[in-house]
Amino acid sequence: MKVYVDADACPVKDIIIEEAGKKSVHVVLVTSISHFSLKEYPDWVETIYVDTGADAADYRIMKLAKKEDIVVTQDYGLASLALAKGCYVLHHKGFTYTNDNIDQLLQSRYLSAKERRSGKHSKGPKALTEEDRQKFLELFRKYLSGKN
Repeated sequence: MKVYVDADACPVKDIIIEEAGKKSVHVVLVTSISHFSLKEYPDWVETIYVDTGADAADYRIMKLAKKEDIVVTQDYGLASLALAKGCYVLHHKGFTYTNDNIDQLLQSRYLSAKERRSGKHSKGPKALTEEDRQKFLELFRKYLSGKN
């Protein structure tokens, strides 16, 4: 098992790295070259830089991920692709993408984009709370332990 992180805007990278290290699970951070960093990570963490294109990180993750790997993303499109590949897909707010909820999530994304194109302004996503971080931590531990 590996953990693939859509890392450009992932606010729980620290949790992922710490918890995966406790279980000796390899973490792959996939991020745009525009977010290049000299930050050093532990041995179990690999950083892959991709072009700045809109879906470059998504394509790389899908190329690398295998069945039963964990993918962490807030991108519903990537989540849908990863589910089809048999991956476990987690959102940083502490919920699991499933075949039962992905269609509704994609539909809501489509409707929101349609409203924005028509000139309506929507609020952005709510800020990550400490409760969200705790929910993600508990969920991530569960998947790392294979108790999903």
